Amino acid sequence: MAVGLFKEFKEFAVKGNMIDMAVGIIIGTAFNRVVDVLVKQIIMPPLSLLTGRIQYADRKYVLREAVPGVEGAEGIEEVAVGYGLLIEVFIDFLVIGFTVFLVVKLMNRFRRKAEDPKDKTVATPKDIELLTSLNKLLQEQNELLRKKD
Repeated sequence: MAVGLFKEFKEFAVKGNMIDMAVGIIIGTAFNRVVDVLVKQIIMPPLSLLTGRIQYADRKYVLREAVPGVEGAEGIEEVAVGYGLLIEVFIDFLVIGFTVFLVVKLMNRFRRKAEDPKDKTVATPKDIELLTSLNKLLQEQNELLRKKD
């Protein structure tokens, strides 16, 4: 059983799926750090300045004030809803979402250009060339069949 599991894992790793996934995770983690710094160090300070030096990460709605403890009695902790950090995380999400949108849009443009058999500036992949020639042959065959009828 262990040998079969090891063999299956080896096939999975050799196919490149695991390596592609690892590279994606590493790049995604590094990109997340870049966006985090971008939002906290570049976007939030001017936004804070424009809104009267509000530090968004510290913003909260207090539901119950803290009561300090007195001799022999424990204090009561503050209960608050911290919405400021949510604002920062939402801005992170918007920056990441917009960046991913731009990357996907750029990749789709390159893919369409590579898959266009009429575009001679980019080498067309073999599978696209074969599908194009197959499509042409089918069209010619359909025209011949229509002429027969």
